[in-house]
Amino acid sequence: MESGSQLVHIPVMLGEAVEGLAVHAGGRYLDGTFGRGGHARAVLSRLGPEGRLLLMDRDPQAIATANAEFGDDPRVSIRHANFSSMAEWDETATGLDGILLDLGVSSPQLDEAARGFSFMADAPLDMRMDTTQGESAADFLAHASEREIADVLWNYGDERFSRKIARAIVEDRTENPITRTGELAALIERVVGRREPGKHPATRSFQALRIRVNGELEALDQALQSALSLLKVGGRLSIISFHSLEDRAVKLFIRDHSGRVQGSRRGPPVEAAPARLAPVGKAQFPSEAELAVNPRSRSAVLRVAEKLG
Repeated sequence: MESGSQLVHIPVMLGEAVEGLAVHAGGRYLDGTFGRGGHARAVLSRLGPEGRLLLMDRDPQAIATANAEFGDDPRVSIRHANFSSMAEWDETATGLDGILLDLGVSSPQLDEAARGFSFMADAPLDMRMDTTQGESAADFLAHASEREIADVLWNYGDERFSRKIARAIVEDRTENPITRTGELAALIERVVGRREPGKHPATRSFQALRIRVNGELEALDQALQSALSLLKVGGRLSIISFHSLEDRAVKLFIRDHSGRVQGSRRGPPVEAAPARLAPVGKAQFPSEAELAVNPRSRSAVLRVAEKLG
């Protein structure tokens, strides 16, 4: 995620994420979430003529930016695709020295009201990161059952009023389909009320719908499996997460491939699987200085791991 206004974009944990890759001049690296290129520029600045940087993003606008800025650089290849498909790209077949993933919605996506990610301005209720495919949040709410909607709000947003909100959506949509962010935010506020000072009552629901519409957790799971197979021995995985579901998935993936025994003390001994990843240090968080400049970085967590032989 990059933060800032539409004119200035601040990459989250830029130094820490790129340092985690341990970039060497002739290496081959993948930035699976190009965004507006903050992390990519930092990686490219460390590559020599023989180095290679592969850029992916599912957002067509991000890819347009990548092509405009890096399309003529012979060290760069660009692909419009979800990072979950990284193993399907021929450019990754020879292996990678590092993979960087900056998860979640980017600030350009949040700041452009028409994308429908935010309840701060009224706009079509879209929420798709890739606007060329898939169903929008409005499409999902138009056909999903009350239980499906409630499960999404609870599982992806930890919304304790998920059932009440889902019931209201299903009741209202017969005569008034919810097609705009303002309509959904108003419905949630009507049902829930203002329960948390300084936090809009629709915050959790909007996050949950975005995760569902974009299949974010499924994409992350696939990407982690692919990354493990594509990284060369000594290659680094550097991942920035922005909510607990993502961070937990990354944390457990690294742990489960670190060779540690996961058995219970009361159960029979469990033989550890061969170690394939080693965590590099502990989880990192934005500095106070970064938080002061970029408040949107407050929920960021960076985890780095190295591929073992």
